[in-house]
Amino acid sequence: MTRSLFGDEPSGPDALPLSGTPLAERMRPRTLDEYVGQEHLVGPGQPLRRAIDAGAIHSLILWGPPGTGKTTLARVIAAASGAEFAAFSAVTAGIREIKDVIAVADHTRRHHGRRTIFFVDEIHRFNKAQQDAFLPHIESGTVVLIGATTENPSFEVNSALLSRSKVYVLNPLSLDQVVVILQRALADPERGLGELAVDADADALSALARYANGDARVALNLLEQVAATITVDAGDRRSLTVSALTDLVERRALLYDKTGDEHYNIISALHKSIRNSDADAALYWLARMLEAGEDPMYIARRLVRFASEDIGNADPRALQLAVSAKDATHFLGMPECNTALAQLVTYMAASPKSNAVYLAYKAAARDALRDEAAQVPLHLRNAPTQLMKNLDFGKDYKYAHDEPGAVADMSCLPDALAHRRYYQPTERGLEPKLREALERARQKRKP
Repeated sequence: MTRSLFGDEPSGPDALPLSGTPLAERMRPRTLDEYVGQEHLVGPGQPLRRAIDAGAIHSLILWGPPGTGKTTLARVIAAASGAEFAAFSAVTAGIREIKDVIAVADHTRRHHGRRTIFFVDEIHRFNKAQQDAFLPHIESGTVVLIGATTENPSFEVNSALLSRSKVYVLNPLSLDQVVVILQRALADPERGLGELAVDADADALSALARYANGDARVALNLLEQVAATITVDAGDRRSLTVSALTDLVERRALLYDKTGDEHYNIISALHKSIRNSDADAALYWLARMLEAGEDPMYIARRLVRFASEDIGNADPRALQLAVSAKDATHFLGMPECNTALAQLVTYMAASPKSNAVYLAYKAAARDALRDEAAQVPLHLRNAPTQLMKNLDFGKDYKYAHDEPGAVADMSCLPDALAHRRYYQPTERGLEPKLREALERARQKRKP
């Protein structure tokens, strides 16, 4: 029996779905034998499978993309363990609802000897106070918490709750796994579409699976939508072909959240692909972001940063092109700016790489923050008044343009840092010439 905030509702293996229930909900697996995917967690001999089989259920957090089976796995665990199952969404519930469910769970444990699995969908949406409300009840054994999230628990779930829970990562379903789920739905006459007598060819099912992008819910709901529109032939059969999908599957929805994990994952992939001089990968990740609706100016800003951080003086033109691409992106907008950004990422991928400027600034900043603030040497200070001149401001300053090679024989660092070398040019691109020029100047200055 599943207990919700609105009373008890049937959820056993023989329970029939209510009229109007979407196909994805009707076909939700009821046992591990029906469960598809996540073999690294629930396959034979895997840690979570062993825990389920042994009845050693512990608090856990299921982290993965939409439609990968997080809620289903929580329900299967509850059914296998014989525990009560209380479920609600973090989007709509608050502290009061948590206390109500905890009170029922405590009563069930004391009077019936059964534990309650407390399933919280989108647990990352709970604030710290709401998450903290679970802690004493997890520690006392009143409830076993199962949280589901599409966001990185390291950032979205507080450390106290994480320390009491095991995090399991769910992967997107493969194309073949989604096809298996679709085939089951077409064959099942009770919960699926078996009564519609749909004959689906392999190409059509593969097309649906590709469109779903690893999300079983998307695949099943689209299958239900398509099946209902197919004309019945003389033999009372329906034929599902690729052509029947054309109108509904014109453009695959890309898994991308401009404020979520994929946002940071893909911009990281773009940055690291350019750093590794892989223009093809860089173009792919750029397209993934732009076609999913990312703000092109965000990408442009990150690429301007990349030009200095990872190319630097090995090819100073990269920064010039990055700023030009940023201006073109602002001027044109999408979709016209896509080629300007593509031109930039391919140029930067092919450019010699150097992070010497980045490392040099980090080293200088470390000294600036860590050490006592050094006084500016007197000879480098301006002396606009007579008093300042009397205090030796500007004394012994040598104007570089009046010196041979435009380098004066004087140090410009504080005495305590006189021998520091922050900028270490690489041997790539333009930097060898910069290294030679800086070394010649260094030899002319005081040691």
